[in-house]
Amino acid sequence: MTTTEVTRAAGKPPRAGQAPPRPRRRHGPSATQWAAVGFAAPLLVYLVLFYAYPLWRNVDLSLHDYTIRAFVQGNAEFVGFENYAEVFASSTFPTALTNTVLFTVGSIVFQFAIGLALAVFFRSSFRLSGVLRAMFLVPWLLPLIVSASTWAWMLNSDNGIVNSVLGAFGAEQINWLTSPDTALLSVTIANIWLGIPFNLVILYSGLQNIPGEVYEAASLDGAGAWRQFWSITFPLLRPVSLITILLGLIYTLKVVDVIWIMTTGGPGDASTTFAVWSYREAFGTGQPDFSPAAAVGNVLILVALVFGFLHLQLQRRQEDS
Repeated sequence: MTTTEVTRAAGKPPRAGQAPPRPRRRHGPSATQWAAVGFAAPLLVYLVLFYAYPLWRNVDLSLHDYTIRAFVQGNAEFVGFENYAEVFASSTFPTALTNTVLFTVGSIVFQFAIGLALAVFFRSSFRLSGVLRAMFLVPWLLPLIVSASTWAWMLNSDNGIVNSVLGAFGAEQINWLTSPDTALLSVTIANIWLGIPFNLVILYSGLQNIPGEVYEAASLDGAGAWRQFWSITFPLLRPVSLITILLGLIYTLKVVDVIWIMTTGGPGDASTTFAVWSYREAFGTGQPDFSPAAAVGNVLILVALVFGFLHLQLQRRQEDS
């Protein structure tokens, strides 16, 4: 046994001029680190398989000239940013951009406003409140193909129930799905109806976290219902509102099925959004053009990322304040 070990065993400090004992170094990760890796591994595998790899493949598609033969033979020609240049120079791009903005903004504004109004309404308990909330969830529970087909039948020009009701009041027939003036409005109305339950559920959950004592104190101070909403409900619900709007934005940007079933993006390009344009290029014409479709999809991903970063910045500012 060395002098240092004897000193350490006796519990005495080393003598003057003697180097202090060095702690033993552990070789390899500790049990806690291995446990952390084990818990994180499934998440990392999931992110790589279902997010990173598809994103990389989509970028790869947009930078090559992929056809069905190129998929089979694996010899797609590298074309760089030519597909993006083709997309931006296309006559469909301005129409798709305008339709995407109108469809997205219109859907989010009305979904959030109606969902918030219903959440505030259901906050006060009353008889049949639970039953009514459950009924409002029906559009969210139905398969999208069923909901879109139902709206297509309701808005049918010849035998749709909407035109039948309007005709009973003496109004003229409206070609909801076949007129360039009303096609985008029709699919937007259907999408608003589908998104209201999601906003209702999230905002109602956020309202449950606001203490009731705050409203009682406001009532004692003479604040009415409208004043309580603007001074208490809306400010305290802001974090939940921001994430609800962000999720609604991401969902609405990628809506394809509702528009495709109701109008297939027509007539012409009257209801074509970026998501519908991408789907139509890849699968809707019988002559797949995968690379431009991937380029349009990447534009949508970039837009979603921009709004995601904006949401993070707003959230940081709120935390700092």
